[in-house]
Amino acid sequence: METLIVQPKNRKQLSAIRALLKALDVSFKEAKEDETAYLSRSEDNKQALNKSIKQAESGQTVKVDVFC
Repeated sequence: METLIVQPKNRKQLSAIRALLKALDVSFKEAKEDETAYLSRSEDNKQALNKSIKQAESGQTVKVDVFC
């Protein structure tokens, strides 16, 4: 059988999807999304992140001191 990945936009949608799947007797499992996963959702963000990773790997970094 196929697998569907559903990404509700809010808790209300999540609750409705859970209720629908239970009513249809569809088995499902839930997994928490990594806290930083949202950063790679858009193609622009993916490209910017990959560019930053390559810069860091090649030593092109900037040190920032924070004074409190």
